Amino acid sequence: MADTTTGPSPVAEQWEWQFEGLCRTVSPELFFHPEGERGSARRRRDERAKRLCLECPVLQQCRSHALSAREPYGVWGAMTEEERAAILADADIKPPATRVADTSEPGRNTA
Repeated sequence: MADTTTGPSPVAEQWEWQFEGLCRTVSPELFFHPEGERGSARRRRDERAKRLCLECPVLQQCRSHALSAREPYGVWGAMTEEERAAILADADIKPPATRVADTSEPGRNTA
């Protein structure tokens, strides 16, 4: 018989932090730019959203989620789309750990 006392946690536990977000107290339009918004209007809206995020009790959980889920739009965890993209791009260009070839046996193909 399978052991049912252990296993994956309920999915709701992974998202409960969202109930504590200050973003729930304002309109979503603060965090997601309307079509065609550019320049100073977009910067001002992003800054207002980021100021609210910086006061939020779940800032770190939100930021972690946004980066791991690669959220493509909006302000999450006090980071804009562009700021997240830069962080992720930087993380993606780090070279993987290199494997040292085994040269203990001459003529052995290690590839």
